[in-house]
Amino acid sequence: MFFTPSNSTFAGEVDGLFDFIYWLSVFFFVLIIGVMVYFVLAYYRRPGHEPQHSSSHNNLLEITWSVIPSFLVVVIFVMGFTSYMNIRTPPDDAYEINVVARKWAWLFKYPNGAESENLHIPVGRPVRFILQSEDVIHNMFVPAFRTKMDCVPGRYNEIWVEATNVTGTGINPEDHDPLWLFCAEYCGRDHSNMKAQVYVYETGDFDAWAVKAANLYEGRTMAEVGEILYKRKGCVSCHSVDGSRKAGPSFKAGFGVAHKMADGSEVEMDENYISESIRNPRAKVVAGYEPVMPVFSSSQLSDQDITAIAEYIKSLK
Repeated sequence: MFFTPSNSTFAGEVDGLFDFIYWLSVFFFVLIIGVMVYFVLAYYRRPGHEPQHSSSHNNLLEITWSVIPSFLVVVIFVMGFTSYMNIRTPPDDAYEINVVARKWAWLFKYPNGAESENLHIPVGRPVRFILQSEDVIHNMFVPAFRTKMDCVPGRYNEIWVEATNVTGTGINPEDHDPLWLFCAEYCGRDHSNMKAQVYVYETGDFDAWAVKAANLYEGRTMAEVGEILYKRKGCVSCHSVDGSRKAGPSFKAGFGVAHKMADGSEVEMDENYISESIRNPRAKVVAGYEPVMPVFSSSQLSDQDITAIAEYIKSLK
């Protein structure tokens, strides 16, 4: 009753345990406060009344208030441990997706080589997420799945889910009503903007989407591919396309314009400058900005990818 609609096989266990603890707490809160109020009203100090003798202890009462809470604690532990083991133990045949977290964006990598800035999964099939971070601690949290796990730099974490309902029909994300994925670990200035959408497809639709996503350049212009990479590789988290200021300079109307650098020089934004800024971002830093951009190696962005990004920036005039 307190959560958003669920969309995973073990969400019911999580919700059930929460509701059990909540109503158990409500019951004992009302019981204890009620007894306290009764005693205050029944035994308040009145003129002419002296303190009455009271026993130092009551074996039956003391055993009761020890055994019943102990039993409830064991019940809560068993329910919680069972749910925890279910969430932490993926099936052997689970579909694997690598999740890369970075300030301040997500990247999802699929077995066929496809990548996406939003999460795409099939319905009714276990999916194992292999979590990693490129900088600080992040946390992958999908409220509808009731899953939450840290992405820690220098190590791998894992979590899994099996979605129970699709978010729409067809392979086009525009035809879906997506779920939301958030970073639940404060990771810096734009932490609140570090979110992604989650699309759940019928199995056949997901397979078709994955094939299309793996062939990034097929049927698209270079500028269209550049826009996809701009979102997918996390550029969107630091560089706006509407002129607003973020951690890095805006791309809007920037191509072909001379920009003042931190060392006082001026450099025109062209293909060479864009390539150098991606491969060696500290070589030329725009005045007024900190050198916080990470290095993108050829394994992360090919020369063709950089060309596509340059074409996209050109189109923003």
